[in-house]
Amino acid sequence: MDQSEQAYGDGMAAFYEFQMASGERERGDVAFYTDLAREADGPVLEMACGTGRIYLELLRAGVDADGFDLSAGGLDLLREKADDEGLDPNVWHDDMTDFSVEREYELVFCPFNAMEHLLSVEDQLETLRTVYDALAPGGRFVFDVAVPNFELICENYGEWTTTPTEYKGEKHEYRTRTSITDPVEQQVSVESELYDAEGELVFTDGHRSKMLPKREVELLARVSPFDDWDVAGDFDGSSVTSDDSVLVWTFRKADS
Repeated sequence: MDQSEQAYGDGMAAFYEFQMASGERERGDVAFYTDLAREADGPVLEMACGTGRIYLELLRAGVDADGFDLSAGGLDLLREKADDEGLDPNVWHDDMTDFSVEREYELVFCPFNAMEHLLSVEDQLETLRTVYDALAPGGRFVFDVAVPNFELICENYGEWTTTPTEYKGEKHEYRTRTSITDPVEQQVSVESELYDAEGELVFTDGHRSKMLPKREVELLARVSPFDDWDVAGDFDGSSVTSDDSVLVWTFRKADS
């Protein structure tokens, strides 16, 4: 599958980096994945590494880490930041459903709901098979998915939300709209637009995603090559409750 339509364009990649640096989209997962990577007894691979929000933290911590992403613009920003810090990243452009690696990993992880960009069962299972093959015996695949907030969906989906922001030293307006595009398949689209102070469009971007409720992920696990799995609520390792906004899944490959 070609997932190129799901990749951030250069304009959105740069704005995403700005949001991450300013803390506008802080979600508490950086320390979680960095700790997992530091504890891994071998190399680590980050899927959908983007502009390096987590990946660069791994390098700073001395982790032997590789990464890939669909967004060429995001990877360019990652490399620029790494160069500024004297870090040596090993990242490349690739697709989650069919990526290539040259070594086995003790840990593969996929943060920030990126697994939700896989819109079909075929793509989901192909990704799980590809990850399984990339893992060393005893390795783990860890990823997080969002728990839908149905109150938010009922109130805000389908409507544009406008947020004033100062970007590159100038006033801008950032507009987003999330819409349910296929209720049966539980697919949504996210549209983003950025306008400068004169109302001129700076960029427009969009992607689709697929909600992944707990039971659906468990069914995928059962037909995947993985030998064992579990799920936690949020990033603190606690049991799942109805109040959780994030589910964190761990799939394990047998030792032999």
